[in-house]
Amino acid sequence: MHLVITGDGSHTLYVPQLNEHYHSTFGALTESMHVFIKAGLGFFTEKKKIIILEIGFGTGLNALLSCLTAIDKDIRLSYYALEKYPVSLNIVNQLNYAALLFHNNPVNLFTCIHEAPWNTMSTIHPCFHLHKIQADLTEFLPDFSYDLIFFDAFAPEKQPEMWSAEIFKRLFENLTPGGIITTYCVKGEVKRRLISAGFIIEKLPGPPGKREILRGTKKVTSNE
Repeated sequence: MHLVITGDGSHTLYVPQLNEHYHSTFGALTESMHVFIKAGLGFFTEKKKIIILEIGFGTGLNALLSCLTAIDKDIRLSYYALEKYPVSLNIVNQLNYAALLFHNNPVNLFTCIHEAPWNTMSTIHPCFHLHKIQADLTEFLPDFSYDLIFFDAFAPEKQPEMWSAEIFKRLFENLTPGGIITTYCVKGEVKRRLISAGFIIEKLPGPPGKREILRGTKKVTSNE
């Protein structure tokens, strides 16, 4: 992996084997804020207890931003993050996200997020409880419900098995009615698979360098 500076000054990682970056080269922080915090967590304006499932923990950027948002808005987040190949602490310690965020002690929070043990729930802050799951998404069977899915896997052309109709159906089943999924990908095949899984999808304006993003909602039925 190689450390790369993106357009907004924040880091991403480049994976030569996949010829792929973890985040948008136009701005890692900007992309995560736009796709997952504003379009995802920001969707729930009244809810004070939210369960998040992240597909692709990666650098931990989405988790850090979610933690900071929970603290700022006094929300109680339970955050489950799925990752098959965790980034080494040596690389994590070189990432500059915390240094770029104007918040009380983000460096310590980011460290705690990455040093938290895998496959168990940890309290990072009274507002933020983290459960990192080291597992393969294609074999993952959720046994808990969640309100929000951050779908942040590598692009479909790089890891097509992560974007299958079967996986979206599986994730949809445990999503609470009224819950949502957000992703940066707007490919036609992805939209069709989300719809076939049961999501009502909408295209939203994208961050710099990307015209649109996707958000899918699980409809609340009359008996729920």
